[in-house]
Amino acid sequence: MRLTRRTPAWLALAICSSLSLTGCFSAAAEQASGEDRISVAHMQPPRSGLSPLSDDAFKLSRWSAAETLVTLDEDGTAQPGLATGWERISDLVWEFSIRQEVTFHNGKPLTAQAAAHSLQQAIDSTPVPRILNGTTLEVDVHSAEKIRVATADPDPLLPQRLSSPQLAIFDAAAYTANGVDPAGTGTGPFQIVAVDGISGATLDRYDGYWGEPAAAAGIDVKFVPDGTARAAALRTGEADIAEAIPAGQAASVDQQLLTEVAMPRTNTLYLNTEAGPFADPAVRAAARAAVDRAAIVQSVYESRADVAEGLLGPALPYAAKLRESEEYRQLLEQRAEPAKVKDVKISLGTFTDRAELPEVAVILEQQLEAAGFDVQQDVREYQYIEADALDGAFDAFILSRATVLDSGDPVAYLASDFTCTGGFSIAQLCDKSVDQSIDIASQTEAGTERQQRIMLAEAQILGTDAAIPLLHERVIQGEGSTVRNAAQDPRERQLVTAKTQLDDK
Repeated sequence: MRLTRRTPAWLALAICSSLSLTGCFSAAAEQASGEDRISVAHMQPPRSGLSPLSDDAFKLSRWSAAETLVTLDEDGTAQPGLATGWERISDLVWEFSIRQEVTFHNGKPLTAQAAAHSLQQAIDSTPVPRILNGTTLEVDVHSAEKIRVATADPDPLLPQRLSSPQLAIFDAAAYTANGVDPAGTGTGPFQIVAVDGISGATLDRYDGYWGEPAAAAGIDVKFVPDGTARAAALRTGEADIAEAIPAGQAASVDQQLLTEVAMPRTNTLYLNTEAGPFADPAVRAAARAAVDRAAIVQSVYESRADVAEGLLGPALPYAAKLRESEEYRQLLEQRAEPAKVKDVKISLGTFTDRAELPEVAVILEQQLEAAGFDVQQDVREYQYIEADALDGAFDAFILSRATVLDSGDPVAYLASDFTCTGGFSIAQLCDKSVDQSIDIASQTEAGTERQQRIMLAEAQILGTDAAIPLLHERVIQGEGSTVRNAAQDPRERQLVTAKTQLDDK
């Protein structure tokens, strides 16, 4: 039995979240029907009202409600999306041909003018989408079917950059004085028809879609920050797809419903380099020396993760090999010697949305206190703690961070998190050598040399001890026994696609 419109049933689950899970699911199941709609239990609620100019863009992408000019294949190579092709006119100018048979969900046609307007809105936004941090773009309509994008400096990865879900294309009606409204203004095979704040959303198949029509009638989304509740929803059949089943809950679910996806995601301990005890490199080094990564992986993740040797994990195959270079090792040797610390008070923050992180915080507290630190924890939902973390309110912060989230290339992540002008600088790092190494990597053409430059930038960052990489996650995705063709995407861009459907049994 399947829910026709799952929102009421999910709402019953949300209301009952602090009560017996069995009773809540029983109440929800009473509203089932046979319509082929896919229910999804998402981990995090929207942070910015589903604005595509924020991280909420990745929800729109995972629901196939919004599309970009460019897409990426499994290898990270740029492929046509809403643009049928592109050409590099000069070092600074690229020309993109806009697909002509596309209509927005409100029925208006996609034109070169509409595509340029949407990109311009992202360029002019404050703050800009993180994929544009440190990048200056100009966009112009070149003809009825083509736009040109110019960069201030040569950007060999501009097509990959335009694949970021934060640069998805929307009709001009989406952009209002009150923000960006993606409902009825995207181009994907599913259209948003209702949003219930931070509780859930409803999407229906868009019959005017330019590509392969959606196999499912719609998607019913519920935001379920509690990992135990997500696992229970999958186990009982209330959720067809559940994001990020916590490792500690995996044993409670039929293993045939779980898929382990090696992710380009790193759990990192960021240290505040600007103020507090960790402004001293030697104290940061003491924290690094105190951390036992293997103990965290074994105890919290039940060995369902990889011990981090650097910021970039096994999802980037070149990373481990290039760490063996002499130049890389020399950069790491520049790290300060650990100071001897005693009763050094530090604040340690993290969030509850990823169920393992509070447990990681407990183990890190024990490890740091054994080394002489006096740790005070602050653990909240992410939506209530992000602003404080970015403002430098914590001495240390544990973050689960996607390292190639935007362009399929880690340079954007390195620039956002570790440069003087980075928009996501929890470590508050501003180091000229780091900035220079990231800048060199960003200007290098795609290929082996770029990979080498990326790894040297990683070594420069690690040399400051501003960030202590802990582990690389393998996300456990839950899919009901009748789910077919759900995306298992390391970049967390796709989940329910046009091909995703339910088979009756």
